Amino acid sequence: MPGIIEQERYTCGIGALQSVVAIPRAVPILHSGPGCGTMIAGFFERSTGYAGGNTSPCTNFSEREVIFGGVEKLRGVIENASKILDSDLQVILTGCTSAIIGDDIESAANDFLERGFPIVHAETAGFKLSNFEAHSVIANAVIDQYADRFTDENPPRSEKSLVNLFASIPYQDLFWKGNLREYKRLLEGLGLRVNVLFGPRSRGVAEWRSIPRANFNILVSPWYGWPIVKNLEEKYGQPFFHFRWMPIGANETTRFLRGALAFALAHGADLDEEKACEFIEKEEHEFYEELDNLATFLLEFRYGLPNHVHILHDSGYVLGFSKFLLHETGMVPKESFATENTPEEYFDVIRADMDSTSAKRSLPLFFEPDAGKAQDMLRSITHKGRGLIIGSSWEKELAKEKGFDYLPASVPSSYRLAMTTNYIGYSGGLRVIEDIYGVVLGSYD
Repeated sequence: MPGIIEQERYTCGIGALQSVVAIPRAVPILHSGPGCGTMIAGFFERSTGYAGGNTSPCTNFSEREVIFGGVEKLRGVIENASKILDSDLQVILTGCTSAIIGDDIESAANDFLERGFPIVHAETAGFKLSNFEAHSVIANAVIDQYADRFTDENPPRSEKSLVNLFASIPYQDLFWKGNLREYKRLLEGLGLRVNVLFGPRSRGVAEWRSIPRANFNILVSPWYGWPIVKNLEEKYGQPFFHFRWMPIGANETTRFLRGALAFALAHGADLDEEKACEFIEKEEHEFYEELDNLATFLLEFRYGLPNHVHILHDSGYVLGFSKFLLHETGMVPKESFATENTPEEYFDVIRADMDSTSAKRSLPLFFEPDAGKAQDMLRSITHKGRGLIIGSSWEKELAKEKGFDYLPASVPSSYRLAMTTNYIGYSGGLRVIEDIYGVVLGSYD
């Protein structure tokens, strides 16, 4: 039944304007009320980027547009935005009101396309989907309406060692810039070339145009992003390697890289397998060398460190943190919560992935977009030993109530500034350890 969700960790579909902002020199155009951009700017806080949040061009939908339609006003905004903002791509996103009255934004976008404007449109009404789902809608709109027009110069699957990466959702993942940079570095260490598509390591729209050239795609996600790789599989015959959780630390990063390497070789990529394996072994060795250096500290402080953890995050991070913390730090994941409003059709496979973490322990996982309910559950639960909560800004007071350590690692994030930090990979695992034990040591007077 419909109701109020407390402490929401995601936004409505128009929040995917942040995915547009993450494409270098791309501009979102909101066909919505003025409050939509303001709401997104408030949720993501320090994440405006270029023409994002409440600086995005907007038709400022009003009662007049509800009665008479807003397409002509949209045309004017597109025209003027092109004059004022230096961009390579414009993406029209619809709000709830324009979707309800049925404005024909496709015809407006097509008119500008015929005039040579690089512009696409996407239906992102908040009553239809979340920003997790709308991220795929945006990506597929750019692929279908823009990149597909350049296949003559970018023949499908023409570069055997080129891959398209779909992983962290920009801005929704607090560490998306650092994570995408690290994915790119690790995959290039195998000998692959990587279209990272979003963020400062992307070549912008030129990279999106080259999407068809890739031999295959890589999806790192339990479910979000699935429509993108399925679309590319159908459109260009590109297979995809699917890794269903965030690869944090040595165990899962090695699993991810060896899986990607085997997939690439099986699909004809021209890679030096021996050299790629040496790269993985070197990265893994450096990780464990740091853990060896930490061993004395961990032994001496074993009674003062957290022995269990509760995680409130999207399902990809819940799985990634759980596997890493249990196997490589000894912290036992207790009741954890996937907060991104996961579609029910993915519950079983995500629970199976969580259960596969340990044959000896049960790791309780709840799909709960209402984090107020999740917090109430945690208030009623007691475990022996020192606890840690990994979550968003909402969990700070809860951690104080329970006397737990607290690590902010998800949005909304009022108590942490993340710029280029990464949490994935070997170095990401070390950073997670640094952050957790930094918090713990900071609690001693």
